[in-house]
Amino acid sequence: MRAQRGINHCCAGGNMSKTEASAGLADTTRPGVHRTWRDTYATRLAVTDFLVLIWVVFGVQIAWFGVTTSDIQFRGRFNEVAVSYTVFSVSIIAAWMLILGIYGSRGYRVLGTGPQEYKQVADATVRLFGLVAIISFLFHVDIARGYILMAFPIGLGVLMLSRWMWRQWLGVQRLGGRFSSRVLLVGSEASATHLARELARQPAAGYLVVGACIPSGFIADYLPGTRIPVFSNVQKLQAAMAAVNADTVVVTSSDELPPDRMRELSWSLEPGRQHLVVAPSLTDIGGPRIHTRPVAGLPLIHVETPRYEGMKLYTKRGFDLLGSSLLILCLSPFLAIIAIAIRLSTPGSVLFRQDRVGINGHHFNMLKFRSMVTDAEAQLAELQDLSEGNAVMFKMKDDPRITPIGKFLRRFSLDELPQLFNVFGGTMSLVGPRPPLEREVSEYENHVHRRFLVKPGITGLWQVSGRSNLSWEDTVRLDLYYVENWSMTGDITILWRTAKAVLAREGAY
Repeated sequence: MRAQRGINHCCAGGNMSKTEASAGLADTTRPGVHRTWRDTYATRLAVTDFLVLIWVVFGVQIAWFGVTTSDIQFRGRFNEVAVSYTVFSVSIIAAWMLILGIYGSRGYRVLGTGPQEYKQVADATVRLFGLVAIISFLFHVDIARGYILMAFPIGLGVLMLSRWMWRQWLGVQRLGGRFSSRVLLVGSEASATHLARELARQPAAGYLVVGACIPSGFIADYLPGTRIPVFSNVQKLQAAMAAVNADTVVVTSSDELPPDRMRELSWSLEPGRQHLVVAPSLTDIGGPRIHTRPVAGLPLIHVETPRYEGMKLYTKRGFDLLGSSLLILCLSPFLAIIAIAIRLSTPGSVLFRQDRVGINGHHFNMLKFRSMVTDAEAQLAELQDLSEGNAVMFKMKDDPRITPIGKFLRRFSLDELPQLFNVFGGTMSLVGPRPPLEREVSEYENHVHRRFLVKPGITGLWQVSGRSNLSWEDTVRLDLYYVENWSMTGDITILWRTAKAVLAREGAY
């Protein structure tokens, strides 16, 4: 009876989902009509790309040649051929649109999250630029260099801006459950529950879990701790998908699904409209470390082990050295003003030095502008029971030890600026895990010590994801994810997100 109630509930949810679908979750579920949100969004991107390229290419043509058109010059046997730059501009726009489509820059698998969409737009643009250069050389075409050197970089920049704006819009839509893949999970109770919770953390990724199918016969109305309806008969997968209006099946574990059943499951899906995703039992692995290689009909997933040596390490140190020196130079007048304000406002030293644990467990003195009274450490024991932080780190929103000017400095994270000297000296990095106190390290579980494989950072994933508002488990998860997957591109992204987080002042106290 309980299972039947769950199925009836799912069917009721399915009817509601169809109503929502007409409002934008999916364009239609009627037989024979296959236009989905993916097609709608890709069409909008194509229209925007086209308008951007018209504006940029013809704008550059007018800026370079004026409103009167000119002819491209040919040398050799083609010297009598006359082709106007207007025709050439139209050809460039058409070729640009074609190559953006060929490289899959509007494919739904790259939209919404991650850098792959931007990479494909950049790759397509660079290759088109190279193709134009090769054709010009082979056929002795004298194209105005200024026209080319302006059109491609500006076009790429405006395309990136357009895609970023669309991505912000898409993220807002996905927060409301629209323009997302409607997912039916298939697997064990534990794996389905875990994946449902992880996907719920990032709605902007575009996977909205609407149901679960537990082949082992799990009997319940919903997955534990969620409002996701459960089916127990994988043989009626299409009926389950129809009940919750799902268009994507995600296999969370294959323990209950032998190879022949997995093959039949994939065959049962409608090509082009229903999709199959297999989630391996790997978590917190970055995309660049994952490579899929089909061998003997088996989709083997190769996961590269993280490396903390070689050229990447030297590149990171060079970036830290250059970045910290430039920031110190540019901010030196501002640092002097803060130092004077601290000295005049409260008694005590300007800088606060605190012993922290860094790379490979080595201790170092971390620098900060003093934002508390001089005997703050002595008062800590009395306030320990009032901590509003997580299980390991002490945090308190209205900490009585903070000075008036210290509140201002902390609000905008200005007290962290002296750590630029730590970065310059080599004990810290611009981006990395949070540098912990010795008393915090003593409470670490063994696996948490992996965060000492890289230098601690002024900022990191923990800072741009909530800072003091995070639980200890989330703090560890983010730090370890960074350690396992760090890259220069990721560091630059985190620095950009840090600037936004500081302005938002979220989690800073």
